[in-house]
Amino acid sequence: MELPGHFKIADLKQVLNNKISLTSLDLEKVRANRNYLDNKIAGGGTFYGINTGFGSLCNVRIDDDQLKALQENLVTSHSCGFGDEVAAEIVKLMLLLKIRGLAQGFSGIHEDTLQRLVAFYNEDILPVVYEQGSLGASGDLAPLAHLSLPLLGKGEVRWQNKKAAAADALTQHGMAPLALHAKEGLALLNGTQFMSSYASWALLQADRLQRWADVIAALSLEAFDGKAEPFSHPIHRVRPHAGQIETAAAVRALLQGSALQQNIKTQVQDPYSFRCVPQVHGATKDVIRHITEIVETEINSVTDNPIVFEEEDLILSGGNFHGQPLALHLDFFAIAMAELANISERRTYLLVSGQRGLPPFLAQNPGLHSGFMIAQYTAAAIVSQNKQLCTPASVDSIVSSNGQEDHVSMGANAATKLKKVIENVQRVLAIELLCAAQAMDFRRPGLSAPGLERLLSAFREQVSFNDADRVLHEDMVKAERFLDQDADLLL
Repeated sequence: MELPGHFKIADLKQVLNNKISLTSLDLEKVRANRNYLDNKIAGGGTFYGINTGFGSLCNVRIDDDQLKALQENLVTSHSCGFGDEVAAEIVKLMLLLKIRGLAQGFSGIHEDTLQRLVAFYNEDILPVVYEQGSLGASGDLAPLAHLSLPLLGKGEVRWQNKKAAAADALTQHGMAPLALHAKEGLALLNGTQFMSSYASWALLQADRLQRWADVIAALSLEAFDGKAEPFSHPIHRVRPHAGQIETAAAVRALLQGSALQQNIKTQVQDPYSFRCVPQVHGATKDVIRHITEIVETEINSVTDNPIVFEEEDLILSGGNFHGQPLALHLDFFAIAMAELANISERRTYLLVSGQRGLPPFLAQNPGLHSGFMIAQYTAAAIVSQNKQLCTPASVDSIVSSNGQEDHVSMGANAATKLKKVIENVQRVLAIELLCAAQAMDFRRPGLSAPGLERLLSAFREQVSFNDADRVLHEDMVKAERFLDQDADLLL
């Protein structure tokens, strides 16, 4: 498929499942921009990062016959990543978003270099990139250096489910290492594609998980013999936050046709973790909506430096690589997602508490068997870890490059810990699903709504009723994988 002119988060999954090609308009822009840059270099003048050193070395003029070496040295010297490897799915996003940024024709990139990135993307030659190293300000320098290093035949890639030397992968595909042109190393390394790839990945996961949170909350409500009254539309009409209204409507739809809701309820009210689902889940939905707008702006922007404007006859050095717009919102995003886990763990706690006719810890024979006692401990440990991960990264800044880069966003740290929060949310929801399914079996022969019953049947094909103590870790892992699916396909 042709590279879309504008990325929407909702469309990224489809793009990632296809090979891409550059449009003729993209190529025309890239060629014109590069030709202009070549003419400016040939005409003399001093341009940051094109014929000068980098960072605090910006005043060091580089001879014309050394400009290609300057760019290769930049990529090589900046490959200072450390820590865990970035997941392949995020590396693929990094390639895609780097291609989208460069293809806009403001970066002075050479067509051959851009096409090589497209080839890497299409052939699933995924550079080995490391989580640590970016300050989220001069672009994601270290991660993007590792993303670019294999273009030169250096570093490592993952290809055909194995790690290989980049040089070997190039040989297998009949590709020669690239010799970078002036400015290209800087175009490859400057940019926010590390942060924005994590953000895009997180938004794709959040879309799935916020739906699962509503579905599992509805199931837990049924299992706890809760009331549907707090989801009635008039309550939310008079406090019309979009996410709140949406969540209440979703739960009402999930409970439609439930025989259990016809039972007489003896309680006046349910605890907040049930009664306030629209308000809590809804607030997270509103945050996700807002952050989607921010991230979509970012992934369709030019974030390297300097930026080449041939129509205005300008080469301008600025700060579009600074990650502050992402950093603040990545921290906000982590907080919003962590709340889905916080309230989920409280529902799990109530389900195992031995209330409303349910046995303590949902055990068939409490005392002899501990049931789901420690599953709730695990959920509690995870939500506590999330609280620590939600300490904002964006409030920090450390001076670098001899004071030239004196304020940084720390958005890359916000991005990597957001990923851990998202993964933790799925695990906490998986534990709640396990407990809700177990509790529902104690409600038999009562039946919930048809959609929820279909979902329960699908879940029971993966995880059976717990009639005696067993290794719950195995069930928890199955439940976690069950949530990889689209909930609506099971309802």
